[in-house]
Amino acid sequence: MEKALADKLRELLGGIPWLQNWKVERTLAALKSDAGFDMTAVLPLPDGITAELQVECKSEPRPSQFPYLDVSHYHQPKNKPQIFVFAAPYISPRMADVCWSHNWSWFDLAGNCRLSVPGVLYIERTGKTPIHERPRPAANLSTPEAGRVIRALLAPENAGIRWTQRYMEQHFGRLKKPIPEPSLGLINKVVRHLRDEAFVEMGEDGGFRLRDPLKLLSAWRDAYRFERHERRGYFTLLQGKKLRDALAGLDLQTGGFALYAGFSAAEFQAPHVRQPKTWLYVREQDISKFEKLIEAKPVDSGENLVALIPEDNGVFYLQEGGVMGQKRLSCTNSVQTYVDLWHCGGRGEEAAEALLEQRLKPEWKARGLL
Repeated sequence: MEKALADKLRELLGGIPWLQNWKVERTLAALKSDAGFDMTAVLPLPDGITAELQVECKSEPRPSQFPYLDVSHYHQPKNKPQIFVFAAPYISPRMADVCWSHNWSWFDLAGNCRLSVPGVLYIERTGKTPIHERPRPAANLSTPEAGRVIRALLAPENAGIRWTQRYMEQHFGRLKKPIPEPSLGLINKVVRHLRDEAFVEMGEDGGFRLRDPLKLLSAWRDAYRFERHERRGYFTLLQGKKLRDALAGLDLQTGGFALYAGFSAAEFQAPHVRQPKTWLYVREQDISKFEKLIEAKPVDSGENLVALIPEDNGVFYLQEGGVMGQKRLSCTNSVQTYVDLWHCGGRGEEAAEALLEQRLKPEWKARGLL
């Protein structure tokens, strides 16, 4: 593996016409430094500068195994800077993010790379098909059960909680509006995956805490399957306060299993994009109550109300404080609102980014997660 990675680094450097007289040398195992570098590349650069790329190789890297040596404050001689590089047969987008956030360059056997000598050299290549089999993830973040775990972790009101897998299992049944808990086996599988991807940090006692909410939110957003929720278009003559009051009654009739969703939830949580439709989550068994109370008629076009019938009741996850106020229908948790907006179409992505900046980031920051 190390020989193949050394050859790939030579190929990358050889593609820079002006770079001359460089050399790549593998480090003998007996002479490896304490930092564990497997090879060194020496690059003669303009103005008398000689950069050294210190390369660490891993066969099956996981973000949780990254050395986490932050080199941003590392003393660098001006004429001989050392650049830390992570190399592996395959580097996932998450692994690449972790490297770059800790000021490490990286490359893989396919030639995907991000190599930087600040102020002198920068190479970035992505999108090349991996020539090495990708490791299978320990868990599928797109499943409803995994979504329940991730919502609980990301909910700002839960920031700072030290979870155990058993406490996570019991957490959902203790809510004012119980949500079916995922099995202990599923929780174990999801937590192992989140640990490997460095989204959570583990304690010595087996407990775990959320570590990187922004990256976990992005990973779940990309895996989220919004199309699994059934969408029905309706038209109602109720408008303004009359509609809001009727929806407050729906909250009571469904036992809380109806919520403002998408754009409508965002209007309360982080107003940004105005649009004329009212978006709701309503359980399948409560649709007839909804149609009668709101005086809503199904339509194929001209809808002014969108009812989403969720694949899983996890979308109704709310902690104390999730209710927007008395005499008003509650909103989806802000994390749920974000991922739904991202997939709603229209100006949904723009509204999602506004929610992230105005609501989620400030709440995570206030609780010490950012």
